[in-house]
Amino acid sequence: MLGFAFVRLGAAADRAAVRAAVSEAASVFLSARNAAIYRRAPVAVRIDTLSGLLLTRADTLVLRRRDLRAFGVRLSASRDSMAFDGRGLGVGAANLSLVVRRGKAVDTLFLSRLGRVRY
Repeated sequence: MLGFAFVRLGAAADRAAVRAAVSEAASVFLSARNAAIYRRAPVAVRIDTLSGLLLTRADTLVLRRRDLRAFGVRLSASRDSMAFDGRGLGVGAANLSLVVRRGKAVDTLFLSRLGRVRY
């Protein structure tokens, strides 16, 4: 009986970590979009899936750096970056999907080129 409790607690911890990492990633993208609108200049978020880093840049200035490895998750993305123009619209023709995994828990963050975030 105790073994079942550990398995269920582990699965719940995985789900919580994935959810927290997706929420953190969403806040990075939303703050990058807001920074682009505020600055009226392009701002980009670079996604490093190997190291689990999200890096927000405006020109050469690093605005924000988030390490999602703290949640113990693995990332995969449909693109390696997302850039917003001065109006907050995504640059490029494609939307972005970021998949976050830990154990059997998986969640996906979708970002449209209009800047809408859904997860």
